[in-house]
Amino acid sequence: MPVPSPLPPEKLFTRCDAAAIGFASSAELPDLDAALIHPRALEAAHLGLDMRQQGYNLFVLGDAGSGRHAIIDRLLAGERRNGAAPADWCYINNFANHSRPRLLRLPCGRGARLRDDMQRFVGELAPAIAAAFESAEYRGRIESLQEEEKLREEKALRQLGHASGEQGIALLRTPQGFVFAPLKNGEETMSSEEFSQLPEERQEELGKKMEGFHEQLHRLMNEFPQWRRESQGRIKEASREALKLAVGHLIEELRPAYADLPAVGEFLDAVLQDIVESGESLRETTKSDDETETTFFSGTIAIQRYLVNLLVENPASGERPIVHEDHPTLQNLVGRIEHLVHMGTLVSNFTLIKAGALQRANGGFLVLDALKVLSQPYAWEGLKRALQSGEVRIESLSEMIGLTSTTQMEPEPVPLDIKVVLIGERIVYYLLSEYDPDFPALFKITADMESDIPRTPENTAQYARLIATLARQAELRPLTAAAVARLVEHAARLASDAEKLSTQTQPLDNLMREADHFAARDAAATIDAAHVETALAAHRRRHEGMRRRYQEEILRGQWLVDTAGAHVGQINGLAVVPLGDASFAHPVRITATVRMGDGEVIDIEREVELGGPIHSKGVLILSSFLAARFGWAVPLSLKASLVFEQSYGGVEGDSASLAELAALLSALSGIPIRQSLAVTGSVNQFGVVQPVGGINEKIEGFFDICAARGLTGDQGVLIPAPNVCHLMLRQEVVDAVRQERFRIWAVASIDEAMELLTGVPAGLPDEKGEIPAGTVNFQIALQLAEFAQMRQDYASPPPKPREKKKAEAAPPPAKPPAPPDGSGKS
Repeated sequence: MPVPSPLPPEKLFTRCDAAAIGFASSAELPDLDAALIHPRALEAAHLGLDMRQQGYNLFVLGDAGSGRHAIIDRLLAGERRNGAAPADWCYINNFANHSRPRLLRLPCGRGARLRDDMQRFVGELAPAIAAAFESAEYRGRIESLQEEEKLREEKALRQLGHASGEQGIALLRTPQGFVFAPLKNGEETMSSEEFSQLPEERQEELGKKMEGFHEQLHRLMNEFPQWRRESQGRIKEASREALKLAVGHLIEELRPAYADLPAVGEFLDAVLQDIVESGESLRETTKSDDETETTFFSGTIAIQRYLVNLLVENPASGERPIVHEDHPTLQNLVGRIEHLVHMGTLVSNFTLIKAGALQRANGGFLVLDALKVLSQPYAWEGLKRALQSGEVRIESLSEMIGLTSTTQMEPEPVPLDIKVVLIGERIVYYLLSEYDPDFPALFKITADMESDIPRTPENTAQYARLIATLARQAELRPLTAAAVARLVEHAARLASDAEKLSTQTQPLDNLMREADHFAARDAAATIDAAHVETALAAHRRRHEGMRRRYQEEILRGQWLVDTAGAHVGQINGLAVVPLGDASFAHPVRITATVRMGDGEVIDIEREVELGGPIHSKGVLILSSFLAARFGWAVPLSLKASLVFEQSYGGVEGDSASLAELAALLSALSGIPIRQSLAVTGSVNQFGVVQPVGGINEKIEGFFDICAARGLTGDQGVLIPAPNVCHLMLRQEVVDAVRQERFRIWAVASIDEAMELLTGVPAGLPDEKGEIPAGTVNFQIALQLAEFAQMRQDYASPPPKPREKKKAEAAPPPAKPPAPPDGSGKS
């Protein structure tokens, strides 16, 4: 088997040729909409926005920093002029039930005028009412009605007194009321002594007459309240007529502007009717503004109830609203009802109803961050209820959870016609699809943004236009062709693939802003590649604190990592430490030990519950590989242990399974591994090396340690062959490889890796199934055969003396066992 050659420098970093881009400055390039690099998502988004049926809301999937919000904003800006114009929504007082305000729908741009007209009407209403009630005509009419009632009562009393006088009985008015008394000589009333001296027949006659007149007076007194009510009715009617004359012209002045809106006409009729019906009660509320406000908020009659609460106002141009709600609590979504404290009590009215994002976006588009909605109590359920019912009902969170027991207002729900755009990462979408049965019916369209695009010449040219567009939008200096080329290279590094370009525009935008700062410091007219490099170096310095601490512990010998010499069963693995946009890697020692046993490979990380399921799976694959390659003829009679030395946290992933297998094979064969090399990669059951992530960080992590100790030319890293296309290494690593002070090998199998790590051929069986002596696989086969024999000896009963002698004379096996296919591999 030929030993793989080190990778040439050209394979370690794929450059972007500035001369081939075809421009000298980014100022020459036209703008490019970032949405054009996501054609599939853009097509889905247009479909979702064009569909008018219920449930065709949009969920935008994409990575953070990929410009999802900006792309959606530009897309919606183009759509807002299409479709039906949105309406203005107002709440008005329900004169029949103040706790259930009515909803008024108006064409866009008309709500503000109605609000202002009613505000002006209320301002003119108080003087009009005062003038109507204080006019001489009104006062004269009221006094006339009152005098008429007074004369009517007096006339009835005079008639009764005259009738009683003809019968010799006088009707007298006393402080205690009216009384009847007998007369003497037809003029004076008798005293008690005089009445007692009359004959009994006369006394009895007068007593019966007085009793009869008392009954007539009683009937008359019972009629007086009815007469007074009738009089009050006439007075109220006079007040209504006066109010109607005083206020009617104010209402009539408003009608022509809303002649095409029957709902407004009905509202004006209701206002006039309520004013006329309120009469004197309404008059009392116009005495002072303070009294009016207090009366209004306490829930009784006040002229402020004729105002209009403009809940949602839209431009008269008919553009559909685009609302972004960054804090999507339940009340910020569905609206709220505010309260005021009056005499120690919370009170409210229809003017304190405030719109939420759903009402403001009604007729247009509402953009929400999915994770933010899900993190707010009851917000997700409230959003679903609104979309399912097709209306927005204002709900109080305190009432829902039972914190208040006061009577709440119940405004009329707002009919909902809206497109909701949820923006989130893929895992959020998949979890909602799996666990929320309502979600698929409400968000039927998904727009999946690309995480990266192929690095073709055409896409590179488009990407250059995108960089120029981002620079212009941020008002940065133009970029030279070399600077744009360096940014394209960095985009490939962000994608962790030399053949891809990352669609995450936020990191590029940040980098350009920082490069522009350094260009300004140098008084440069344009941003050059040197400024981009300076910004990248500054970014690395800002985020290298944790990396330096790891490196320091290794260099001080506190964290044991060798970069020279050789050791059996010991190898340098590579671990990635994810720290947001500043991830790094460092070497970690992996060791393996073997002894006689029953074929078990112990993962110490798993035994102490520090190993994750994927790491444990990788170790089980190692066991399967050993059994497939070396256990076909004799049972595996070993017990092996694998461990990440000085690992005090969790271990997850299978990217170290190649290193673990190499350490295990070294321990079995007794052949030492070169400590100047580090290994990364996973393996399958056939020993084939598979690609892993973080390949650039891993190589650079080991390179930094070797460079700090001094590069000797023996150091290097073994990576999976499929990972070669992902290499976008730092320039200093590429330079070291070019100078042959550091090497990188791409291996396709465990056998290739073992030859590089040990300097000993792996040893493949020939056509007879024989493994060459002195190879790695030969030594492993011998050790496993020895373990099997030892286990058999321990398990067998002691032989008799003759048998023991015969056993001692038995010849050794002619050759180590080999796989039946003679290939050395499964």
